Formats: sequence, structure tokens, C-alpha cells
Amino acid sequence: MGKITPEELKEISQTSCDVLGKLGPKIQWVHSYVEDKRYCIYNAPNESKIREHAEKGRFPLNKTSTIYDSITMEQLK
Repeated sequence: MGKITPEELKEISQTSCDVLGKLGPKIQWVHSYVEDKRYCIYNAPNESKIREHAEKGRFPLNKTSTIYDSITMEQLK
């Protein structure tokens, strides 16, 4: 995929938000990690909603994973 410019990232993000707006409130973009690849975190009811987002936005989607729980350092204190 290679590196993308800040302008390209902004355009991709705007496209994503536009698609999310059309899909409704059940899928939400939480945040993304951007390096040579992009790792996007979503709240969604199921994998098919994430795949629909990728298809409509023309985003590459290689793999999805379900996250059941998380922990932060603050929770350990």
C-alpha cells in the first residue's frame, strides 16, 4: 500500500465518514492506526457491517478480528 500523504489520509477519512453516515448509527469508527498499512477500529454489530463499509468505500479489507475486551494501565492502578 505504501505511505500516503496527509491530504490522501484526509480524503480517505472523509470518504469513510460519508459511507458511515449512509450505513447508520450501528457502525462507528473509533480510530485508526496508520503506517504502511491501516488498522481501523470500529464498533459494529457484526463483521458483515464492516465488510459493507469497506465495499461501499472501496477500501481494502484483508482481515477482521473481534475484540471482546480491553484493559488500560489506569485500570491496573
